[in-house]
Amino acid sequence: MPLVGINILLALGLNVIAGFCGQISLGQAAFFGMGAYASALLALSGWPFWAVLPIVTLLVGLCGVVVGLVSLRVRDDFLAVTTIAVNFLFLGVIRKNEFFGGEVGLAGIPASGLGQLGFAIFISVLVAVSIAFCVYLKKSWLGFAFTSLAEDEAAARAIAIPVPVYKLTAFFIGCAMSGVAGFLYCYYSRFINPDAFGFLVSVSIVAIVVIGGIGSVAGVTAGAVLLTLFPEVFRFAGEYRQLIFGALLLLVMRFSPGGIAEIAMRVVERAGNRKAQIA
Repeated sequence: MPLVGINILLALGLNVIAGFCGQISLGQAAFFGMGAYASALLALSGWPFWAVLPIVTLLVGLCGVVVGLVSLRVRDDFLAVTTIAVNFLFLGVIRKNEFFGGEVGLAGIPASGLGQLGFAIFISVLVAVSIAFCVYLKKSWLGFAFTSLAEDEAAARAIAIPVPVYKLTAFFIGCAMSGVAGFLYCYYSRFINPDAFGFLVSVSIVAIVVIGGIGSVAGVTAGAVLLTLFPEVFRFAGEYRQLIFGALLLLVMRFSPGGIAEIAMRVVERAGNRKAQIA
């Protein structure tokens, strides 16, 4: 299911920024939209599928760096408000500019040329590579620098860690991954409009990361899969689906603030304790 892979990429991108580096971002849908619109415009201009991907990845990553510059002066709640503003600013520009299709959006986007099965395999490969990259990143020296910055920025500065460089790096990586998700969404739907990148989409991405377990690659991946499939599983509930989703979210945050990752760790620990008792 392509949407599962797209949401995994979006969640992993936000997890790099918020989970690894501790920078609050509530505007990831804007970078998702940037990737989709940039891909659509390039595709409609005749650019081939394989050429669009690197261009969009770099472009959206650089846009993330621009927003990341704001994080050098503000943090916490102020940074969250700033990233929300980025989301609304992006939507305002898209909706009022006919170059981007305005309220109607952009249609007639060329196919990827990979076929339905080939495109699904391509998404699966990108997701696998992204998961492996995030696992490596978390265990690398860059990941340790991110962690120190997230836990105590003042202490990180005191031991001569170049905080601005790492913040901008986190925004570049996280936003570039969201741009790739936008690229995939563009070729998957072949029609995009502003409604697909609203603020509620940003909130949904945050919910995936929080429920999955912020900072956990495996947890965030599992959260993306579950919350993407959630509407289909509870389709029988009709209009009550959102109520069920809200209740589940409250239960997870009440009994397991660490999300799915924390629940999994508890299960593993209990299983280990039982084996030890039996032995």
